[in-house]
Amino acid sequence: MLGHGAGGGIGSPDLVGAAKAARAAGLSVALVEQPYRVAGRRSPAPATQLDAAWVAVVQQLRSGPLKNLPVFAGGRSSGARVACRTAAETGAVGVVCLAFPLHPPGRPETSRLSELDAVTVPTLVVQGERDPFGLPPDGPNRTVVRIPGTHSLRSSEAVAAAVAEWFAANAYAVMS
Repeated sequence: MLGHGAGGGIGSPDLVGAAKAARAAGLSVALVEQPYRVAGRRSPAPATQLDAAWVAVVQQLRSGPLKNLPVFAGGRSSGARVACRTAAETGAVGVVCLAFPLHPPGRPETSRLSELDAVTVPTLVVQGERDPFGLPPDGPNRTVVRIPGTHSLRSSEAVAAAVAEWFAANAYAVMS
């Protein structure tokens, strides 16, 4: 399952690249659009509402099409934060973060590293090497791949390559 960032939708190049890599690894992909976007609003809802909506979608899919299947959660930017904050509650077996916003631009003292650190399952972070939102460090169960670019991660091919390599190394071990 992959969610979008605060200002975009599910068609962003990095989400498209990650979905392509997951499908190539033999996984099914659900691209999840948050209710505020479905309603046509541009501004995201508060984090508690984003998380609640995500959890509701995961629960609905797990009671239907994804019943008894392991679920990888992920997203770009704000969607990556949602996936991290809800990973334990949703029972995600792995998390894929694209352009994780480590801190607001120019404000490294406002770190969101605790959201990444709280994830206990294997986690991939694909980050632009010049991302003004910061570059998260590697950590326990966390692999950080830096690719050319900024927060936009416009190269779906570079994202797809990083995600494909991570899934090749982690997906089947996590699911067995």
